[in-house]
Amino acid sequence: MKSKNIMIVGVGGQGTLLASRILGDAVIKAGFDVKISEVHGMSQRGGSVVTYVKYGEKIYSPIIDKGEADIILAFEQLEAYRALPFLKRGGIIIVNDQKINPMPVITGAASYPENIYDKLRKTADIEVIDALSLAEKAGNIKAVNVVLIGVMAKMTDIKYEDWVETIKATVPKKFLDVNLKAFDFGYNLDKTEKI
Repeated sequence: MKSKNIMIVGVGGQGTLLASRILGDAVIKAGFDVKISEVHGMSQRGGSVVTYVKYGEKIYSPIIDKGEADIILAFEQLEAYRALPFLKRGGIIIVNDQKINPMPVITGAASYPENIYDKLRKTADIEVIDALSLAEKAGNIKAVNVVLIGVMAKMTDIKYEDWVETIKATVPKKFLDVNLKAFDFGYNLDKTEKI
């Protein structure tokens, strides 16, 4: 099997690290080798958080270079745009339809870029998901990360059952039902529900 390169990008507090843990554990459960590398940029203060996840028969390095990502899982619009150079030709970006203003925008030193989806669509295949609404429907807006994992899971060669077992083993019991619902909402999302 050829290795698969996935980047998870978002803002501190969005649950990107839990998402990468679920992904990494599901990959191991499915019998693949996996390497994960996390980059935190002021993650506690709403800064960028990037995780590289590579899996396959044998993986030697977790780093994903520009033009190598098969999938970019973006928890926020601007983070999707920032990660675009890492997407390989024929790759896909899954974007949560949410804007979180970075510090320069909050302080008035910069403005949030406009028409991000138009810019992304010029060079990439993108799927825009209202993960916040789906997480709310599942019972907790913090389950956005698991909704997005569900959308991405369908694009991998990992069985549904492996994902579910991984979520059961990773998520605290008191949040399990919400997260299983959130995963299913993402996994079973059809084209008509995408933005």
